[in-house]
Amino acid sequence: MSAPYERRITGKKSRAPNWCHTRARLAAPAHPPDWSEVAEETGVEVAHEIGTMIELPRAALTAGRIAKTAQFFSFGTNDLTQTVWGFSRDDVEASFFPVYLAEGVFTVSPFETIDRDGVGTLIDIAVHERRAARTDLELGVCGEHGGDPASIRFFHEVGLDYVSCSPFRVPVARLEAGRAAVGDTAVDSR
Repeated sequence: MSAPYERRITGKKSRAPNWCHTRARLAAPAHPPDWSEVAEETGVEVAHEIGTMIELPRAALTAGRIAKTAQFFSFGTNDLTQTVWGFSRDDVEASFFPVYLAEGVFTVSPFETIDRDGVGTLIDIAVHERRAARTDLELGVCGEHGGDPASIRFFHEVGLDYVSCSPFRVPVARLEAGRAAVGDTAVDSR
C-alpha cells in the first residue's frame, strides 16, 4: 500500500484507507484535550467551539441527537437544496432551469431564494429538534441564501441566530437582518 493509506495506531501500522477512520475522528474523544494545558504550554488561549454543518435531510431530521454534542449548527442550504430537490445546481442551471423559470414552472430558483415548503420545512424541523434537546445551541446558515432578502426573513422567522454569505452580499444581508429584527415588512431585492 502507498504511504497515504498507512496509519499508526497504537504503535502498529494499519493499512486501512483514511476513510475507515473518519468515524473515529468525528466522534467525541473519550478524553477531550485539556485546553488549559495547551494554553499553559503555548501561552495561547484556545477559544473554540465544536459544531456541524447540517447539509443533508437526515441531519436535519436527527438534529436533536446531533445537538447533544454540537455547540452550533450551520445550515448548508445549497447542499440541502440539491439533496431535497434531487438535482445538481450546476446541471440544472446550465440546462432546463432557465426554461422552467421563463415558462413559470418555478417563479424563482430554489438556489436563490429558500424553498420554504421543502428545504425550509427541514430547517424548521431541525430548529425545533434542537430546541427540544438544548436551547443554548447557536444556529445559522451558510451560503448564498444567507444574502437573499426573502430567505433572511424566513431564517429570522424560524429562529436562526446568524447568516453567512458572500462578501458582496453582506450589506444587503445586514440591512435585511436588521429589518427583520425590528419587524419592518419592506424587502430590498437588490
